[in-house]
Amino acid sequence: MSKINTANNGAPKSNKVLAYARVSSKEQDMEGFSIAAQQKLLQAYASGNGLIIEKEFIDVETAKASGRLNFNEMVNYLKKHPGIRTLLVEKTDRLYRNLKDWVLLDELNIEIHLVKEGVVLSQESKSSEKFFHGIKVLMAKNYIDNLSEEARKGQQEKAEQGIWPTKAPLGYLNVQGADGKRIIAPDPAVASIIAKIFEWYAPGVLSLEEIADKAQAAGLLYRRTGATVPVSAVHTILHNRIYTGEFVWKGRIYKGRHTPLISVDLFERVQDALNSRQRKKLRRAKNDFAFSTLVRCGHCGCALTGDIKKGRYIYYRCTGYKGRCPEPYVPEAVLSRKFSELLRQLDIGEAALQLVSEGLKSSHVDQAKEHAQAIKRLQAEYDRIQSRIQAMYVDKLDAKVDPGMFEHLSADWRKQQDRCLREIEQRQSADQHYLEEGVTILEMARNAQRLFDSEEPMQKRRLLNFVVSNSTWANGELNAKLREPFGFIAQMARFTSGGGSSNRGSFADHSGWLGN
Repeated sequence: MSKINTANNGAPKSNKVLAYARVSSKEQDMEGFSIAAQQKLLQAYASGNGLIIEKEFIDVETAKASGRLNFNEMVNYLKKHPGIRTLLVEKTDRLYRNLKDWVLLDELNIEIHLVKEGVVLSQESKSSEKFFHGIKVLMAKNYIDNLSEEARKGQQEKAEQGIWPTKAPLGYLNVQGADGKRIIAPDPAVASIIAKIFEWYAPGVLSLEEIADKAQAAGLLYRRTGATVPVSAVHTILHNRIYTGEFVWKGRIYKGRHTPLISVDLFERVQDALNSRQRKKLRRAKNDFAFSTLVRCGHCGCALTGDIKKGRYIYYRCTGYKGRCPEPYVPEAVLSRKFSELLRQLDIGEAALQLVSEGLKSSHVDQAKEHAQAIKRLQAEYDRIQSRIQAMYVDKLDAKVDPGMFEHLSADWRKQQDRCLREIEQRQSADQHYLEEGVTILEMARNAQRLFDSEEPMQKRRLLNFVVSNSTWANGELNAKLREPFGFIAQMARFTSGGGSSNRGSFADHSGWLGN
């Protein structure tokens, strides 16, 4: 792809550019991933193309500090310096972490050089080039999600061992256990008040507001901020099984290793009291309607609810909880047709799907090579540590090393080996599945309208909950937002015949999709 040498107004473009590099804390010491390696590549590229790097921006992400401060500073710098319209970066996944980053940079009307990929993108790039670049952004986002999923497996393993896997709830503290693992223990400042909250509510006489007042009077405060605990937090406490010594994680109940604050019997009596109050407030719905409470009134924000007229016709109306509403009844068939038209936007077409799948597999080769190199380094580190352990064990047998020192050092080394194995497993799993899952998402999006039109009401509802959010109805029109990545796919579909775009000629010229 050739480089663009003039600005949008026809004037010669400045040769001053910005450079951006990013690593995670785990990657920063790895050859090929480090900041220094990226800087060297970008500087050589700038020198070879007559460009001057005006300023470099670097982000090193850690688990403790989320966000990218220097990425945001770079965006602000570009906004304040309209004369600099070019950005150098190693490759796609170094620049974007999510779809919002892609949209943000696209709106700045800059030229992006993806040096390692040999791609230059600008407002003048072909629609097919932008389309394929967008798909790669989507795949990068999907890959990050897969790594996050692998990290959550560690939490699941803790749960199965009876250890609460995350931040301690109110009434407990995160502490170091005897075996070195992070566990939860009763907070001496407020644990007794938490137990009292259950005892006060169990008889079913006091309201949640009264319980919250009594807890505040007893001194229940958030440890970190010192703020008083609101009624909503009291309601959450009363529903939380963790105070019985058991806990719920991902829908399953586990027997915890932590100290309980209340008995299971007391917890069950509180649940009965809560359910009794709830039954008095709610009426059971007589019918299951596809769109009830899924769509809100665009006038007042109240939910639309379904009614049956003449024994068989389903209509939706505003509940009118905030007063009389001007929106008339709408037939279910009308709402269904509007949602079907919305889902049609996701169809990128069979030919585009096949072409993108081939292109993704082609572009995946470089990523797979990097994974293989990282796994090789981790395996070498594991073997090197194993050699140390074996050598020290021989020295211990020969009485050259104190047994206590051997136990201490070997325990630390085995922790390092466990870390290597976890990272190898994470990379292997993500490398095998993220590409296939990305293609599956595109296939599902392409078939969304057909699935919706053929399903029963509750299946329609499930599909819409997965794909659509913030749906409103007013003046006979549906206004709904597609969840990501489906909103992104709808944007991409405009470049294909499947999406109904007027720019269909660009799809035929697909050489740029697979060239890199």
